[in-house]
Amino acid sequence: MLLLAHISDLHLDGSERSLDRAGKVMDYLRGLPQPADALLVTGDIADNGDEAEYEAAARLLSVPFPVLTCPGNHDIRAAYRKALTGEPVADGPINRLHRVGGLAVLMCDSTMPGRDEGLLDDETLGWLASTLDELDGAPAVVAFHHPPVQLHHPLPDSMLLQQPSALAALLGTHPNVIAILTGHAHTAAAAIFAGRPLLVAPAVTWTLRLPWESGHLADLGAPPGLAFHVLDDAGNLVTHYRVVL
Repeated sequence: MLLLAHISDLHLDGSERSLDRAGKVMDYLRGLPQPADALLVTGDIADNGDEAEYEAAARLLSVPFPVLTCPGNHDIRAAYRKALTGEPVADGPINRLHRVGGLAVLMCDSTMPGRDEGLLDDETLGWLASTLDELDGAPAVVAFHHPPVQLHHPLPDSMLLQQPSALAALLGTHPNVIAILTGHAHTAAAAIFAGRPLLVAPAVTWTLRLPWESGHLADLGAPPGLAFHVLDDAGNLVTHYRVVL
């Protein structure tokens, strides 16, 4: 059995509130009697893209298991690279392959610098195709920030992944991809995309109220949430959602 913890949308902005909420989630993960095999963080780690925000993230995300990240629309690639990867400052997309047990985890950059909507550009799609080809059929999950389907709320639906058909076509030739993991929506959600489960992590910072719910759009009082993705030895994937009080 493989256990992946999945968080998203920390929006660290230097405030006590954002640091406290992220800290609670990380303390919860550190205290699990069975540690996760990896933690996935699907973007909007920083709120403004400042170096200090990423330095705080690096401290918070220090856990005794691998932490796999990708950027979101609030993240700035240069500062993200410097603080979280130690790589030279650069503005190109940040795409990485990680191995977690027998699973390949492809963390992709769906950001469009300066814009809120997402896109897997030609460089990223080419990287995805070639990397999946090299896996020779090994099971894989693909993770990025922007969901590729409508979530039936005007806010996230105004800034989804653009040109999702390009990704769907790519996945059509790579049946070893068992799931797509995203964030961005500030609400836990599940759908089907290109015949695979699409699993959206809840946000750490605040929860999106849906159109049929009462109250302000942003539920600031809702506790931070996370997802657990469990891949069993038979290749079955099950997701559990939790809140951290």
